[in-house]
Amino acid sequence: MNWYLEPYKKYAVFTGRARRKEFWTFTIVNIIIGIIIMNVDQSIGTYTFIQYADGFSYDYGWLHSLFSLFVFIPGIAVMVRRLHDTSRSGFFIFLGLIPIIGFIILLIYMLLDSTPGKNQFGECSK
Repeated sequence: MNWYLEPYKKYAVFTGRARRKEFWTFTIVNIIIGIIIMNVDQSIGTYTFIQYADGFSYDYGWLHSLFSLFVFIPGIAVMVRRLHDTSRSGFFIFLGLIPIIGFIILLIYMLLDSTPGKNQFGECSK
């Protein structure tokens, strides 16, 4: 539970390092919570589905939207700290703007092991 709460304790801290366990616990638990909240949205009727004439569809729920806003900044911060842990600049997060390839590269970086010892972003966290 501590690994999940750590990014909230460092809500907007973009310095330092975050281990794989901290990043992946935060990410996976938020995905699970998001799915549960989407189901709650559908159950209580706060879920909206919009179908446009060109075939594009958009769906959202009010509770899920609020949850997404709540985890957005800590999610970005923990990802930047995770990049720091692999000795990469936080600006590598912008690779996510490149469709498909950027996502795959970021996923690989998030899966890599930490740089042992001290690097330019600080000591390895425990």
